[in-house]
Amino acid sequence: MKSLINTQITDHKLLNLKAFFDEETNTVTYLVWDKISQEAAIIDPVFDFNGLTGASDTHSADVVLEFAEQAGLNIKYVFETHAHADHLSGAPYIKTKTGAKIGIGENINKVQEIFRPIFNQHKQDESDFDILLSPEQPLYLGELPIYILPTPGHTPACVSFKIEDSIFIGDTMFMPDFGTARCDFPGGDAETLFESIQLILSHPKHTKLFMCHDYQTDERKDYAWETTVDEQQKTNIHVNQSIGKADFVKTREARDATLLAPKLLLPSIQVNINAGNLPKTEDNGVSYIKIPIKL
Repeated sequence: MKSLINTQITDHKLLNLKAFFDEETNTVTYLVWDKISQEAAIIDPVFDFNGLTGASDTHSADVVLEFAEQAGLNIKYVFETHAHADHLSGAPYIKTKTGAKIGIGENINKVQEIFRPIFNQHKQDESDFDILLSPEQPLYLGELPIYILPTPGHTPACVSFKIEDSIFIGDTMFMPDFGTARCDFPGGDAETLFESIQLILSHPKHTKLFMCHDYQTDERKDYAWETTVDEQQKTNIHVNQSIGKADFVKTREARDATLLAPKLLLPSIQVNINAGNLPKTEDNGVSYIKIPIKL
């Protein structure tokens, strides 16, 4: 069985949160909730999918749901920080189980416009997502506000979620010793990512930042996903207070040129731009992922 590591509950004024780490995809899923109302949201859930065999299951999502049920939480939302290219989303399964609404950044249409022709998808709207998130409209868990921060660069639709003194930053940055996210996917842009990172780092130094992924380093063998604005400003290897935009862009683009495609890129993108919904089953009752063949 795959490894899934749970953190201790992190306690804030009104916010409680718990992180669930999926070692197979190096993804962190967050369960956040309001202490008083017990209303909750899940950020970046994982649907377990084996790209080699097509085998899939809901173990990762079930672990989160089981904890939420035992804690007496009412899951109101499922949020995506972006349309992920490294894992399939567990959002539709969670919606089926809880009735939660699925939300993603309002610029998801730009990502869909790029990728739907690649997979010969003809759907022209975002109706699979229940909510298109914008900075003008915070959402609430009980009385606890969730502020939407547009943070494009990795993709055009990336958003971060600010709740009290914590920001869930998706694929903008990683832990300081690993740096920042790639910008070489269609629609990505290193200059835009730099500006998004500056927005995040403009918050007070004590602000907690929660990563969407961790890949360890040669020197650090433990998984980690929580840091602060202060720590990122001082020690991030790609973008700290001593690195300007031009140097960042040069470093980021040079590194991106050396990176391989994520192993689940094609399955993930074609599913996640449709809110994580798998392709419709065909007349034999089987759903199929498309892999475009380039000659």
